[in-house]
Amino acid sequence: MLLHCDLVVLAENALLSTPFIGLALVPEAASSLLMPLRIGHARAFELFALGEAIPAKVALEWGFANRVVPLEKLDTEALALAQRLARQPLGSLIATKKLMRDGEMLVKQMQAEGEHFEARLKSAEAREAFQAFAERRPPDFAKVA
Repeated sequence: MLLHCDLVVLAENALLSTPFIGLALVPEAASSLLMPLRIGHARAFELFALGEAIPAKVALEWGFANRVVPLEKLDTEALALAQRLARQPLGSLIATKKLMRDGEMLVKQMQAEGEHFEARLKSAEAREAFQAFAERRPPDFAKVA
């Protein structure tokens, strides 16, 4: 959902990851469209394919976040930004958001991802991923090929 947010404030100890493929699933919430637009294809593919977590500082450098603050200042910073937004002309904010995002395209992408996600949930690979998680062991996808 972070990719749908317009202002993102992260605590400096935050870690972001995309575990979809490691769970034998596919991205959802239009992230397969939005992430490459935000950080480029190569970085997006690496995050999706490898599922490794990136620290808040890297997330800021790559454009996932607007700010990184100490954990104890996170709520204060987020509230201050929300209050500043609330003082802006609502009509202008709404129009700007509509100009910056193609809602129909996002819905279409989410529907396509949903179809793939549903199919992947029923796959032998997903069963292995979930079973391995429950058993606290690494999945062995070679045995379900």
